[in-house]
Amino acid sequence: MKVCDADATARALPWRALLEAIEQTLLDQQAGHVESPDRWVLPLAPGTSWFLMPAWLKPPAADLAAIKLITYATQNAMQGLPAILGDVIVLRASTGERLALLDGPTVTARRTAAVSLLAARRLAPLPTGPLLVLGTGVQAMSHVQAFTEALGVDEIWVRGWTPASSQSFAQSLHQQGLYAEPVTDLDTALARCPLVITATSAQSVCLAGRVRDDAFVAAIGAFTPQMIELDPELTRDIALRGQIVLDSAAARREAGDMIAAGIDLADLPTLGDQPARRDGGPVLFKSCGAALWDLAAARCVADGLPTRR
Repeated sequence: MKVCDADATARALPWRALLEAIEQTLLDQQAGHVESPDRWVLPLAPGTSWFLMPAWLKPPAADLAAIKLITYATQNAMQGLPAILGDVIVLRASTGERLALLDGPTVTARRTAAVSLLAARRLAPLPTGPLLVLGTGVQAMSHVQAFTEALGVDEIWVRGWTPASSQSFAQSLHQQGLYAEPVTDLDTALARCPLVITATSAQSVCLAGRVRDDAFVAAIGAFTPQMIELDPELTRDIALRGQIVLDSAAARREAGDMIAAGIDLADLPTLGDQPARRDGGPVLFKSCGAALWDLAAARCVADGLPTRR
């Protein structure tokens, strides 16, 4: 079994290969070759939950399964720990043989950014930016890396919870050779940026105001019915002026942003429905995460492993 730490997991999931694995897994899902049960969320302690997320491919697609076992602890930051800890186990479905053990937070960060990347490629009117990112954590960094490397975005505006966090994140991007500036006025940034990513801890609204008619907003920080990043008025405005697309069917039960805004999620298309880009109006891509995306990451890794003789 191949054991990958965080760095090795990231190297095993390059953006282009990961994007291709996600696209192929969506096609396999539409063909009925994927099983992806709803994730189980079990409370372990106050503020800490255990997420169990299995998915597998059925013949003739591939002989592959994956299960992610992670904890999400909102109070970890106070102890200097990541909010997400855990692993992804990659298996041969027919025998149960373990093929790889991947770092769970790294898989989560990269596959989430790659799904947003795919949605932007398909739906964003101006996919090259500039990009406004709200949040300064791992997910924010993964999205910046994905969008700069794969879409050619070369201008990033950053808004954290404090001016200091915004400045620090922008400085870290400068050190990577990227142009980045902290946001002092959100309305001005929204008027400038057709790409918007919200990647916060989602304990309260972080994005309010009016987005551009050609905006693409990927909201990925809130992933339970109780969490929210977007002002409900902004969500309703995008629904009226443009379109809303979900990352998966599970988001119809989990998208707190949509629930708070009173949006009827029943008929909203998912990324797997291959929604077409409309002429005019902003796009909101609401991502709650799904085991399907972890399976795509497992597939990407398995493709690089030697086959059994």
